[in-house]
Amino acid sequence: MSLHLGRTEFGSISNKGNVLTRTEAEELFHTWVLNPKLKLHMLQVAGLMKAWAIEVEKLTDEESWKWEMAGLLHDADWDQWPDLHCKKIIEELEQRNIDPEIIRAIASHGHLHFGVEPLTQMDKMLYAFDELSGLIHAYSLMRPGGYQDMDLKGVKKRLKEKSFAANVSREDIQDACQRANIQLDDLINFIIPHQTQITTE
Repeated sequence: MSLHLGRTEFGSISNKGNVLTRTEAEELFHTWVLNPKLKLHMLQVAGLMKAWAIEVEKLTDEESWKWEMAGLLHDADWDQWPDLHCKKIIEELEQRNIDPEIIRAIASHGHLHFGVEPLTQMDKMLYAFDELSGLIHAYSLMRPGGYQDMDLKGVKKRLKEKSFAANVSREDIQDACQRANIQLDDLINFIIPHQTQITTE
């Protein structure tokens, strides 16, 4: 089954700045995503995107919502329409005249699958957070204390264990860090405290 999108242009530049309201995004999220585990993953990635946009990129609330929205909806069609991932959510957002920057970030979060290279910083960070966030959460589930006292050393040990969270691509994580020009250690150290907060909210 190929998920290749067959295109690299999305939406219309005339829609730049158009976003879903938080209520609209959450309605789409809850209607399309029924699996609680997938919902948590998407909420975690959304929270990480928002935190990075504000704390590192120093973006406004309006701009950071674009990042958060991309994270919240990046896997929206995976639950009910896996054969149409990411095609269905992209088409939905295009029909709603959403900013092409948001749509493109979603389209590029798995470039080997979808055929869309991550180019903007939003693209690159969504790609970077997606896989690593999942591995770190899997690690939390095997620890008696969950996220409590989780550290860099423990995460890197799990990364080296190919059998642990085997569906998480180590190659994608390394590739994402290189593209975003961020050290793996720094990315892990950013994710742990922020994901801890998202999980316990």
